[in-house]
Amino acid sequence: MRLTKQADYGIVLLSHMSEAPGRRFSAPDLAAETQIPLPTVSKVLKLLVRGKLLTSQRGAKGGYILSKAPQGITVAEMISALEGPIAFTECIEDAPGSCSQEAFCSLRGSWQRINEALRQALQDITLADIRQPSAPLVQLGAGRHSR
Repeated sequence: MRLTKQADYGIVLLSHMSEAPGRRFSAPDLAAETQIPLPTVSKVLKLLVRGKLLTSQRGAKGGYILSKAPQGITVAEMISALEGPIAFTECIEDAPGSCSQEAFCSLRGSWQRINEALRQALQDITLADIRQPSAPLVQLGAGRHSR
């Protein structure tokens, strides 16, 4: 599993913006400051606004600003805004009956558990957490039996 460049760039932009949470950023400024091409920055910013992670304001004093504090934005929200629902396999995305292999496959329940564990891990890590590279993020599986 690998994030797309779009998701990677979106997280880079949000991380950059979290350095000054109250500042309004223009797309050209973000492109220059992060070295991400302006067309890509513009596209990603629109997705982040649609995902309610950024708010935008038009006009001379316009720009983009984080819609919440960095502690209130999770990695799961960032990925969902940029890529859509987090789904490890196709059969997790859609309702039962949408997979042509469903009648022959007994793994749907297991994939659902795996997907939920992944989603929860991403939900437990915030934008503020990823801005602290030397601090431990979360202990996965905390509270569960250890080996």
